[in-house]
Amino acid sequence: MSARAVSEATFQAEVLDSEKPVLVDFWAEWCGPCRMVSPILDQIAAENTDKLDIVKVNVDENPQLAAQFQITSIPAMKVFKAGEVAKTIIGAKPKAALEADLAAFL
Repeated sequence: MSARAVSEATFQAEVLDSEKPVLVDFWAEWCGPCRMVSPILDQIAAENTDKLDIVKVNVDENPQLAAQFQITSIPAMKVFKAGEVAKTIIGAKPKAALEADLAAFL
C-alpha cells in the first residue's frame, strides 16, 4: 500500500481534520533521497494502518503548502496530530531510524 497524495485542496480534510496522527512526506520527483525514503514510509504505513496515516505532498505541485510549513529541504516529514505539527523529521533515514523517530505515534 503506497502513501496517497494530498494537495492544497485536500490537505485540511486529509491531514488537519484527521482523527489519528498523519505523517506528511514533503517530496519532489527530482529528489533522489525522497525516492529512497518512499518505500520505507510505505512499509511503515502498511504495518501501522490503525495508528498512523502516511500521505505525500509534492512540493513542486503544492508550493503554498511547502511555504506554509517552511519546507526548505526535502525529504521533510511532519507528523500532524489534532491539526498541529507534533514532530518534524528531515532527510532520508533507514527504516529503524524512522521508526525510532515515530515511536510516540506507532
